[in-house]
Amino acid sequence: MDASHKDHDEQAARWNGPSGHAWVDLQQVLDGMFRPFEELLVRAVSEEGAARVLDVGCGTGAVTRAVARRTGHCVGADISAPMIAAARELAEQEGVPASFVHADVQEHDFGTGVFDTVVSRFGVMFFPDPVRAFTRLRGAVRDGGGLRLVVWRGPEENPFMTTAERAAAPFVPDLPARRPDQPGQFAFADPDRVRGILRESGWSDVVLRPVDPVCALPEKDLERYVTRLGPLGTILPQADERTRAEVVDAVRPAFEPFVQGTEVRYTAACWEISARAGANVS
Repeated sequence: MDASHKDHDEQAARWNGPSGHAWVDLQQVLDGMFRPFEELLVRAVSEEGAARVLDVGCGTGAVTRAVARRTGHCVGADISAPMIAAARELAEQEGVPASFVHADVQEHDFGTGVFDTVVSRFGVMFFPDPVRAFTRLRGAVRDGGGLRLVVWRGPEENPFMTTAERAAAPFVPDLPARRPDQPGQFAFADPDRVRGILRESGWSDVVLRPVDPVCALPEKDLERYVTRLGPLGTILPQADERTRAEVVDAVRPAFEPFVQGTEVRYTAACWEISARAGANVS
């Protein structure tokens, strides 16, 4: 099995397993925390004048639903079956004209020139073969159509996102390592790498703009957030009760600099990426 297939299998297992279920369980917390990016992408779609929009790595569908309210319809796609099921249920409950596809974007045939714009909020950094994925997406967008993404910049600019694993490291030495330029949260941190991937995939006019909104979540939800997501969410379910207790006791004080009363607040250092679908791509 080559590295790409191994990464693909790992990502599919992760998002259809514990990570996917954790995102469903924490849906309200995460949607509230990431609302600044939802608003950014809805504005971008409005500026584009796009009517046919695809939301990639849509998760539980917050951006998909928000775009659908603005445009009249939006399609969300994700590899995670539990998150797609939750997205469909939420759209139905809210009466929002959104539809969802459970699909591996690297392989799924969306049709040719079907969409005006592709958007994504933190949904594109996990592709084992990003050139293949973005080539597939390029084919699904009309010539001249748009691409608007939000991705994380590097870990050194996002201390909130690495606080838990740094605090837990003495107790859990086998935490999964962050692998530069591999599928994961910070895979699109390097602007040159991003430009190379998109240009090779048939996109032009690639622009990366730093955005640094303040995000917040309720302090009462911090422990759930820390222990169920990220590297700790991957390893703690297999840890014994003593180790789990030691980790929680060590990690919670490490977040104290981010606690402001009943809220946890932090700056999210991200790239807003825009590009155009180049012409004559087969």
